[in-house]
Amino acid sequence: MTDPKPPRGLARGLTNYGDAGFAVYLRRSFAKSMGYSGEMLERPIVGVAYTPSGFNNCHRHFPELLEAVKRGVLAAGGLPLEFPTVSLGEVFLSPTSLFYRNLMAMDTEEMIRAQPIDSVVLMGGCDKTVPAQLMGAASAGRPAIQLVAGPMLTSRHGDERLGACTDCRRFWGKYRAGEVSDDEIHAIEGGLATTSGTCSVMGTASTMACLAETLGMMPPGTATIPAVHADRLRAAEATGRRAVEMIGSDRTPDRIITEDSLDNALRVLLALGGSTNAVVHLAAIAGRLGLKVSLDRLNGLSDETPVLVNLKPTGDHYMEDFFAAGGLGAVLRELEPLLRLDCPTVDGRTLGERIAAGRDAYVDRSVIRPFDDPVEPVGGLVALFGSLAPRGAILKRSAADSRLFEREGRAVVFESLEDLATRIDDPDLDVTPDDILVLQNAGPKSPSGMPEAGYLPIPAKLARAGVKDMVRISDARMSGTAFGTIVLHVTPDAASGGPLALARSGDRIRLSVSERRLDLMVADDELARRRAERERAPARPTATRGYAKLYYDSVLQADEGCDFDFLRGGGGGPPGDDI
Repeated sequence: MTDPKPPRGLARGLTNYGDAGFAVYLRRSFAKSMGYSGEMLERPIVGVAYTPSGFNNCHRHFPELLEAVKRGVLAAGGLPLEFPTVSLGEVFLSPTSLFYRNLMAMDTEEMIRAQPIDSVVLMGGCDKTVPAQLMGAASAGRPAIQLVAGPMLTSRHGDERLGACTDCRRFWGKYRAGEVSDDEIHAIEGGLATTSGTCSVMGTASTMACLAETLGMMPPGTATIPAVHADRLRAAEATGRRAVEMIGSDRTPDRIITEDSLDNALRVLLALGGSTNAVVHLAAIAGRLGLKVSLDRLNGLSDETPVLVNLKPTGDHYMEDFFAAGGLGAVLRELEPLLRLDCPTVDGRTLGERIAAGRDAYVDRSVIRPFDDPVEPVGGLVALFGSLAPRGAILKRSAADSRLFEREGRAVVFESLEDLATRIDDPDLDVTPDDILVLQNAGPKSPSGMPEAGYLPIPAKLARAGVKDMVRISDARMSGTAFGTIVLHVTPDAASGGPLALARSGDRIRLSVSERRLDLMVADDELARRRAERERAPARPTATRGYAKLYYDSVLQADEGCDFDFLRGGGGGPPGDDI
């Protein structure tokens, strides 16, 4: 006698009234109030995690995208049911989108588990939405497939192309230096983001889209399609079809996201010159499954993985050019000898089979360089360790000035974001181009919740004198669209009592990219004195209620993905049927 098939569709994860038959009967009757036929209600259900919001410009085309997903699900014999979750519009959130990423991940996980869903389509795009959805899906343990918003198109300002948000930072720097007028900066503001979709450069959103595809969680060829392109709608339809095909399979996130596929994702991150935020997000996704992203491993891969993509902020081009040039598939083919090719993907093929299928595709070599003629000979990111960062820090060397990579300089320390805002443009600020700017108390445990403030502005008096870059160090993050010689994610952060908290203006700091070192050149006895002084200082007030209390009580450091300590572990938790 064979075991009965597990319940599917409306019969799974029943609301508990103490009478299973009544629960199904009541559920069907309420579903029929929405106009569904009995035939439709017999189908397996594809849930669609749906994240449009009036505060999320990147997702404003999601209603049309949703209809394409539903077409695919219905054509393949499933019933699509969308459900809302938290949506994270990067620039509209205070204190930061990262602060709320874990809330979105929890929302996504619990709604996948709680509702009668046989597989799920994750509709995300804006920076933290994709990692939040992958984190939640990894913990929920149901078959899941990612669909991203796609990048927006560029526009024009005179004879220059404009794309959010590398160009917004570039022109803002010129404005601060007095090179751009008030009228011109207002004109540029209206042209930086003119379509739906995510930033048009290799920022965090596009980096995470490419990594989701590399991990195997997204249909091949869909990471780089522009948001407004008809292919984006066809990709949505194909995603809906695939979600039905995955029902009952073992293609759950814990089978697809493995040590090997994470290695592949790190390789691609390095070859893209992608966002530093991706290191935090990959660590969080891995942690949900009891895996670890090692910064030492990142360095090992970086030494042998060149930057292949000539894209802003590292290079010259935009995401629409990357798509037309061959997209992620072309990058994967160049990296093929270094990749773990037997990793499974959501479409049932291995990564190697997916690469082989596109062997003869067109590639524009001005955008995607061959492995033996790269943009840069080594990977875009490097991890640094030393007395200032015992558990690591990150430098995006592909977007930095290599002339600053070996340096010892005087620290100019800002104790908080407020201190930075107050003093950075003070004409009396004691600072020279050879100094090292240091920002404290902007990490995950800080009141600011680890904002993208690591892109410290060049002090106004230096900017007006023509200074374009300086070494900048903090426990904050940096937008994937930003550039400069900027050391980020210093761990442990200052708010947790890490060595960064002990730095003072006038101290000497040594940076050596070649040695992977970041050191505070202060005697041990002086550091001990400063630590004792800090411990005697009055404790800062902490959150006493709500999500903020949960966050500050539970958030981990950057090297562990800034996830909550109680959410890490084995993943693939109990489905709703078993609760």
